[in-house]
Amino acid sequence: MTQLRVGLAQLNPTVGDLAGNAALIREGTAEAAQQGADVVLFPELVLTGCPLEDLASHPAFAQDSRERLAALARELADDGHGATLVILGCLDHDETGPRNAVAALHRGMVVAEQFDHHPDGAFGEHHPTHPGQSLEVLQLHGVNIGMLSGTDLGMSADTCTTLANSGVDLILAPAAIPFERGAANRLAPLLQQRATETGIVIGGANPVGGQDGLVFDGNSRIVDGHGTGLYQAPRFESRVATMDTTIGTNVVETSPDTGGPRIRHHHLDGGSRSQHPHTTPVSGEALSDEAQTWSALVLGLRDYSRKNGFQSTLFGFSGGIDSAVCAALVADALGADALHGVSMPSRYSSRHSTEDAEELAERIGCHFRSENVEDIVADYVTRLQLTGLAEENIQARVRGMLLMAISNMEGHLVLAPANKTELAVGYSTLYGDAVGGFAPLKDVFKTQVWRLARWRNDEANRRGETPPIPERSINKPASAELRPDQADTDSLPEYTLLDSLLGRYLEDEWDRAALVTSGFDTETVDRILRMIKGTEYKRRQYPPGTRVSRRAFDRDRRFPITNAWHETH
Repeated sequence: MTQLRVGLAQLNPTVGDLAGNAALIREGTAEAAQQGADVVLFPELVLTGCPLEDLASHPAFAQDSRERLAALARELADDGHGATLVILGCLDHDETGPRNAVAALHRGMVVAEQFDHHPDGAFGEHHPTHPGQSLEVLQLHGVNIGMLSGTDLGMSADTCTTLANSGVDLILAPAAIPFERGAANRLAPLLQQRATETGIVIGGANPVGGQDGLVFDGNSRIVDGHGTGLYQAPRFESRVATMDTTIGTNVVETSPDTGGPRIRHHHLDGGSRSQHPHTTPVSGEALSDEAQTWSALVLGLRDYSRKNGFQSTLFGFSGGIDSAVCAALVADALGADALHGVSMPSRYSSRHSTEDAEELAERIGCHFRSENVEDIVADYVTRLQLTGLAEENIQARVRGMLLMAISNMEGHLVLAPANKTELAVGYSTLYGDAVGGFAPLKDVFKTQVWRLARWRNDEANRRGETPPIPERSINKPASAELRPDQADTDSLPEYTLLDSLLGRYLEDEWDRAALVTSGFDTETVDRILRMIKGTEYKRRQYPPGTRVSRRAFDRDRRFPITNAWHETH
């Protein structure tokens, strides 16, 4: 039995920032080495960030990535950490095109590199290991270490079995698995399955951070050969942690030529090992569904803003629940001083809505102004003789123009506060409440928005802080206030019913027959499905937003805009 100190570095890279990501890796390696790590594992595509989308196919970017990897190996040695084995995910290129790769850096060199598949995203369609591709085995301090890419970990038990049969004692797998609300972190069952299949210790490192609409929640971990967790890193926190892992050692034998991947062995000089106190890092605590979702939304908003150069945000404070929850998210993500709220009352705005908007700003301590839109709206209505829906929508569009004008003058990121329920059925106004650069609640149903509001206020009370969201914004009936005494239920079913139907159809993928059989009214089902189908053109024009569900619009759910099919059975 041999003891190896393994480091897991769950970091927050930025897509395309090769220099910045390399600096993060150097810092993470230094921290792990200071803790006495023999080997430190970083996430999938950590050097380039992920998902790369079409950037992966850009030849110049692939070349820059290869050069940066080689330079990083030298820099780690220059930093005095050349003896620490660094395993990380990176982008490379071979005759088939761009390849998702895992590389091992040691003593100033890229000592091994193993290809997997074309990086269609942080994860994607699996392409089998390229014919003739070698599996790399690294021997360090008597321990035989195998490497896996994230896709091989998830899709190919054969690779793990081949490594195990070749005498590998420890498998390390860079991963990049996004957060999904209501589900256990998907890295854990993958590691447990592969560990129980092979009977050897497996570790996986997952990134932390937001990239466009995706959020990665960390939760890196090591499991033993029985699938029992040895360590689990906290979720939603950048962290470098090391732990002593006791591993049974074997001698790697040369594999017979069976037509499968070749095994290549690398005997590494680990040098003398410094004495460090025994360490077992504290595992992350379990989080409630609301706590997980809130953390993901905060992280997604923070990284989208900061990675794209925005220091402040702006949106309309209507006094309703969506804008209130958005305001609380901004305050948690960027700080109250980064939030600029604008109340834009019209003739149909109720007094309590303007009061609730003022109270929201006071509770949070953010910037706030009021801009009455009545005269501007009246000019449009009079000049164009607008009535009905056209008159209602011009109010939303005037507000949208006002927000964008302030953004142009002052440089704020405009947020669109609409939720997933409204987007599903088209309950939004193009170029009105749909304006903006990011939509924090885009993948959150209306009833979930209410639950998050109550949870956030309860958290504030628990901490002895002022709850950020006015109680009246939580409890009053939802309304766009575009005509006298308007309520959302004038146009939509009750949100509890509507979200139940939408959740089953959009996320659980029930068809019409299953919805009707389960007890939903046939007329209601047909009406809502028509609304979903008929408003795809609106969703295609809506800003990006944080993905927290299994099936989000844009990335996972796209219906044809031109679509003559009606579900009738």
